[in-house]
Formats: sequence, C-alpha cells, structure tokens
Amino acid sequence: MAVPDYIVRMRKHIGHDLLWLPSVSAVIRNDAGELLLGQRADDGRWSIISGFVESGEQPAAALLREVREETGLDVAPVRMSSAVSHPHTYPNGDQCEILNLGFLCRVVSGTARVNDDESVAVRWFPLDRLPELTPHDLLVIAYALRDNPLAGYLPPGTNWEDIPT
Repeated sequence: MAVPDYIVRMRKHIGHDLLWLPSVSAVIRNDAGELLLGQRADDGRWSIISGFVESGEQPAAALLREVREETGLDVAPVRMSSAVSHPHTYPNGDQCEILNLGFLCRVVSGTARVNDDESVAVRWFPLDRLPELTPHDLLVIAYALRDNPLAGYLPPGTNWEDIPT
C-alpha cells in the first residue's frame, strides 16, 4: 500500500517537517514459535509488519488490513501489547513521530508471502536468529512476548533516547 492520501496532502503543505502519525504493528508467530518479519523495500531493513492507521479507521481494522496487504495472511489480534511513540526519518527526508500500537496476533489463514510493493521479502525467523532490527521493533516484540497481559509503555519522563539499543 502506498502512503495514505491524507499524509500526501499534508506533506504538500509541510514538506519534510515533523508530522505526528498513528500506526499499528503486528507481532505474528507461527506454530513453531517463529516470528514473521518483512524486508522493507524503501531501506532494505527487516521489520515487524506495520503500517499507518488511515483517517476514520480503527486501529484493529488497520492492523488486519496492513497484515493482509503486506503478507497475504489473515490474522486475529490476541491482545494489544504496546503503546509507544518513536521518531522516524524516511529515506526521502520526511520526519515523523509515530504513535504505534503493537498487537500480538495469531494466524487465522493464508500463507506468508510478499503481497505488495512495500516489501521485498517476508520470512519466518526463530527468535534466537532474528536479523538486525530497530530498537522500536525490538521493544514491540519484547512487550508482545512477555508474560504480562497488559500493554507495555514507556514510563512518564522516558525519552526515546533513553531506550537501550
């Protein structure tokens, strides 16, 4: 899926300046306990499956849409596992502060595959052999896989720079 139209319209007015955006991420494991990651087309990095919440869309609906668009899988959210914001600068210079809601998900149907132009690969990884991931991805994964049903968040007063890399 391309950048949502509302973001394109805002970028025409603000250029590359900082923009606050809502997003969702899916931590998806298969029956073998492996984690599904996608290799991004824009920068080549591996990451958890994620995307922007569109105008008027509920986060859980955005989650299902993004996972299907990017991987071809139908998933069900098990629980919301994290709520954190983080800065991101895209290769074209667009600056964002992204409020991300992370969800632990289970596969309902389908076979994981590259399903759009946002990814160049989709692959299941054993937890002990994950590729290099961003601090945000690692934090979302940690919150999703911990033995605590409550959503994780950064304590008040914690800045993104305080997160160990």
